Amino acid sequence: MTREAPITAVRADAYTVPTDAPESDGTFAWDATTMVLVSIEAGGRRGIGYTYASSASATLVNDALAPRLVGREALDTTARDVDMARAVRNLGRDGVAAMAISAVDVALWDLKGKLLGASLADLLGPARDAIPAYGSGGFTSYDIATLCRQLAGWAEGGLPAVKMKVGRDAAADRLRVAAARRAIGSDVGLFVDANGAHTREVALAQAEAFAQHGVAWFEEPVSSDDLDGLRALRSARPAGMAIAAGEYGFQPAYFRHMLGADAVDAIQADATRCGGVSGFLAAAALADAFAVPLSSHCAPALHVALCCAASRAVHVEWFHDHERIEAMLFDGAPRPMAGALAPDRSRPGLGLEFKAKDAECWRARSSTT
Repeated sequence: MTREAPITAVRADAYTVPTDAPESDGTFAWDATTMVLVSIEAGGRRGIGYTYASSASATLVNDALAPRLVGREALDTTARDVDMARAVRNLGRDGVAAMAISAVDVALWDLKGKLLGASLADLLGPARDAIPAYGSGGFTSYDIATLCRQLAGWAEGGLPAVKMKVGRDAAADRLRVAAARRAIGSDVGLFVDANGAHTREVALAQAEAFAQHGVAWFEEPVSSDDLDGLRALRSARPAGMAIAAGEYGFQPAYFRHMLGADAVDAIQADATRCGGVSGFLAAAALADAFAVPLSSHCAPALHVALCCAASRAVHVEWFHDHERIEAMLFDGAPRPMAGALAPDRSRPGLGLEFKAKDAECWRARSSTT
């Protein structure tokens, strides 16, 4: 193990994978998902990180971040985050830039683990051996039979809770939620996610209707930018239903403002957006400071070690699109056991190896060749 490992190469590539069926939520529809993969070399080892974003994030890594990182010490992850923040000062820190930084930060932590011969879980110091996972999908584009089949499959597979999308049609959603409850039975948790589609009035009416079917988690009932609206819904929501948001946080200040406004019962952080491993740890520290539960958003293979290390973490999201892509493109992608995910502490870093040959057919045209 060396204490000096200057970065010799940084590269980002984008891969666009079609969905297995048309998908939509309360405010958006899609038929493919793009993963931006970053690789960093130092000390004879290679670390990888990724984000789910536009291929523009790959361009930003290659054009703006890589020149600032090559030649710098790979083990000094905090210093490299400072380098990247300075590199995007005039571009804007959020959005595409934040997702690019997130993927690079994850790759740096993966590389650190490989250089030090330790798993990411051991580098962070786990608070638990495994973290519960909930199935997530139930897209508004699904008919009721498809919705129920997917959610029931997760329930039968042992996941303790499932989540479905709502927000396109309030009346239809009440029927869909009732059907979902019948499909999964009374012992499995039922969550809904409106992706900010509702007005405050509609959101409250839906919360009251969903409560009749035991919905315990209402995610983004209104826009996550409407902190007053989230706080009002949190005050009026039925007992036993948590109001959650946070997936669009790009920096720690976002979570601090949300928590300081008493806007949510739980925050969600996404390491592919909020600054990678480093940013997720900052969000976890804020969850500690405000004494609220923490959940991860999407990218389950990336979040398993992070949520095992975060004392306030309550579950990870087993998101249909991302768990499918991660199983296709990574050796070592975790699978739920007894309703939970556990990091493989026998493998260094993230414990993932990218299957480059399998991924080649999905490479986006804009990726560097």
